[in-house]
Amino acid sequence: MLKDSLALLMRVGDPAIDPEPRWPAFIAVLGVGGIYMGLPDALTFGPHWLFPSLVLALLIPTAASHHTGRHRLNALLGFLVDGLLTVGLVVSVILLIGALPMHKQGPVALLLSAASLWATNILVFALWYWRLDAGGPHQRDRRAVHADGAFLFPQMTMSEEALKQVGQQDWSPNFADYLFLAFNTSTAFSPTDVPVLTRWAKILMMLQSLISLLIIALLAARAVNML
Repeated sequence: MLKDSLALLMRVGDPAIDPEPRWPAFIAVLGVGGIYMGLPDALTFGPHWLFPSLVLALLIPTAASHHTGRHRLNALLGFLVDGLLTVGLVVSVILLIGALPMHKQGPVALLLSAASLWATNILVFALWYWRLDAGGPHQRDRRAVHADGAFLFPQMTMSEEALKQVGQQDWSPNFADYLFLAFNTSTAFSPTDVPVLTRWAKILMMLQSLISLLIIALLAARAVNML
């Protein structure tokens, strides 16, 4: 305990060590909004500008609250942004399922729409994992080392000596790690090198795998019908 406390003081006091960057998550949210604007009308609800505008309206105060140190407000707004993105994803997948038997989209348009929703699925759940794991990015910044969380990353099982040998002695997960986890979940329908430890994480990964499976199954069904 004393060792961790001293390490945390050194981490906070060292100007060379920056907190976990937020800009990758910011770019991911913008990416989801941009993908939504590119979807056909049959897979969106309301005007095309409505959903991205709502996301942007929440994203701006979210970024501002982080820079002003209002972490509780930042976390609340972050949950609202992730929740809105999830609603948009689920609604679009449902509309895709409904549009498939009606042949409202051509083969190319269907392929592009499904690929867009598959990519959205990865980004949305990467944001959830990043936001929830170990209390979120702000709580992870307050810890000297990342030794506890919903996911058992390989670095968490390595000794201090092994981490130093590979230059990872100050390792802590950031958005790229959660994006990799979400990508594997959407492609393999299961975690690969990162075991899941908590129930909420298992439920989220089940939902992500289910959405990914639905999208891929819809594409396969349409491809068979075209033969």
